[in-house]
Amino acid sequence: MCIVVLAVGKFRHDGVARFHAFQGLYLFVGYLVDELALPPLDPLIVPFLPISRLFEIVLLAASIFMMLKTLRGAPFSLPLLGDLAQRAAAENPSGK
Repeated sequence: MCIVVLAVGKFRHDGVARFHAFQGLYLFVGYLVDELALPPLDPLIVPFLPISRLFEIVLLAASIFMMLKTLRGAPFSLPLLGDLAQRAAAENPSGK
């Protein structure tokens, strides 16, 4: 959905929509890392505690929290992802 928001001309120059779309996109990348990279490392890190499962719960909670904040119109920036999203949203969308 984030990519659709970024591709639609209506939101191309809306900085707030672009910020939320990029932040959601970066959160999705976190999910991909969780699904592809962390499960094989679980037994190596802590044998009795699946780190990927804890990371998945944190990502789910962050996603729900961000959806509620966005629906209420309250801007919120996640600690690491918010800075990246702010920089990406500030770039010129036409590439000129």
